[in-house]
Amino acid sequence: MHEGSESRNARIATSAGGRGHAADGGWASFAGKRILLLQGPVGPFFSRLARDLRRAGAQVWKVNFHAGDQMFFPGGHTWRGPMAAWPAWLERHLAAWQIDCVMLFGDCRPVHQAARTVCQRHGVPVGVFEEGYLRPNHLTFEWGGVNANSTLPRDAQALVGATPAGPSWPRPQGTAPVVPVPPTFWRMALWAMLYFAAGALFAWRFPHYVHHRPLELVQALPWLRSAWRKPLRARAQRALLPRLTGAESGRWFLVPLQVHNDSQVLHHADTGGVAGFIASTIASFARHAPPDCLLVIKHHPMDRGYRDYRALVASEAGRHGCAERVLCLHDQPTLLLLQHCRGVITINSTVGLSALGAGRATKTVGRAFYDMPGLTYQGPLHRFWHEAPQAAPNRALWLALERTIMARALLNGSFYRRVVRGSATGLAMAPPPIPPHMPGSPAAWAPVPLTGSSTAPQPEALVA
Repeated sequence: MHEGSESRNARIATSAGGRGHAADGGWASFAGKRILLLQGPVGPFFSRLARDLRRAGAQVWKVNFHAGDQMFFPGGHTWRGPMAAWPAWLERHLAAWQIDCVMLFGDCRPVHQAARTVCQRHGVPVGVFEEGYLRPNHLTFEWGGVNANSTLPRDAQALVGATPAGPSWPRPQGTAPVVPVPPTFWRMALWAMLYFAAGALFAWRFPHYVHHRPLELVQALPWLRSAWRKPLRARAQRALLPRLTGAESGRWFLVPLQVHNDSQVLHHADTGGVAGFIASTIASFARHAPPDCLLVIKHHPMDRGYRDYRALVASEAGRHGCAERVLCLHDQPTLLLLQHCRGVITINSTVGLSALGAGRATKTVGRAFYDMPGLTYQGPLHRFWHEAPQAAPNRALWLALERTIMARALLNGSFYRRVVRGSATGLAMAPPPIPPHMPGSPAAWAPVPLTGSSTAPQPEALVA
C-alpha cells in the first residue's frame, strides 16, 4: 500500500532525523560568500533568495536575460548580447566579481547549459534549483545538476552505503517535521502569465535572447485556458475515479505524462517527445498487455493549457484496436491512483519516484537517476505488461534512496508561496553549504578590472 505524503513525512523526520528550519542558522554558511544568480523560476523567489543570502552576509549579483526576469528581479545586470558571446562575458565577470558559486533554476536552459560549462572549467560550484523530486512539500536543490545530471548515487551498493549519519553528509540533521505546502497553482499561473507577457511585450529590447520555451504574448493565454479547464475536467471525469479504485483496482497501468517541452523530455529521453511516447506505449500495450487490463494515460496539470492529447490517444488506441481499454485522465489525485494501479510507465517523471514509494513496478523509457536494478524494471517494455506483478521495487533500496534524496537534494518549501516565517523565501531550511572549490576555483582568480559599459554594479544594488 502506498503511504500518503503525511505518513512519508513523519517517517522521514524520524528515520532521517528531519531537517532544521531556516531560523536554525543554515543560511549562515553563506556569510562572506560572493554569489551570482542567473534565471530563477517564474515569480519573486530569486528576489527573495537574494534577500535571504544578503541577510546572511553574502554579496549577491543577478543577471537578467529578458523583461520577465526584470519584472521579478529589478536592478540586476542585464545581458542583451548574442548567445555566442555569453560564455566569454560570463567567464570575465566570474573572475571580476570573484564569484564563489552560481545558482540557477533548471540546468538545461540554453543560457544555463553554457554557464555550467564555464563554471565547470573554472571549478565554480553551480547550485541548481528545480521542482521537487518528492512533492508537494519540497523543491529540489542540488550542487552540480538535477534530474539526469544529478550527482546522487546511481547503483544499489553506493545507495545503501550512503547514510545521513556519515561525516561527509552535506547538511546537519535536525529534528523538525516536514512543513506542508498549501496549493500553489493559482499563484504560479498568475506569475507565469505576467512573466510571459512581460517577456513578449518587450522582446524587442532583447533581440538575441533564446528562451527554452516560446516567449510570446500568446503564451499567457494557455494559463488562462488551464484555469478554465481545471474544474471542467475534474467534474467531467469524477466518475472514473470510483471505477479505477473499485472494480478495476489492480487491473490497469498508469502512464503519467510530462510537460511537452520539459527539459527531461527534450534532453534526457529519445521518445520522440510526449506524443511519440504516447504512440509507442499504446502500440506496445495493444500487442503485449493482458487483454483484461486497462491503460490509463494521465495528463500533466501544468500542460493542461498547452496540449490536449485526447484526440491523439483516441486515434492511436483506435488504430491498434484497443480503444475500449485506453482511458484519459485529468486532475485526479496521483497518490491515490498509485495505490490502485498494477504498474507505471513513464519517460522519466518524478511520478516514478512516487510510484516506487508506493511499491509499484515502474518502467522508465528515458534517462532518470532513479532508474537502477532493484528499483525500476530493467527489461523491455513489451515484457513489462506481464512481469509487472513480480517487479515491485526492493523496499530497503527504496528507503535508502528516499533518505538520500531527502537529505541531499530537497528543501522543504515552495517557489510559489512561503511556508514558514523568518526568511524572505519562506523555506523551512536553507540550501546546503557551498561544496569545496575544485582546482581552478575563484580563490585563484586574479583581479580583472571592468571598465566602461561592462563596469559591474555593486552587489547591494542588485538585491530586490
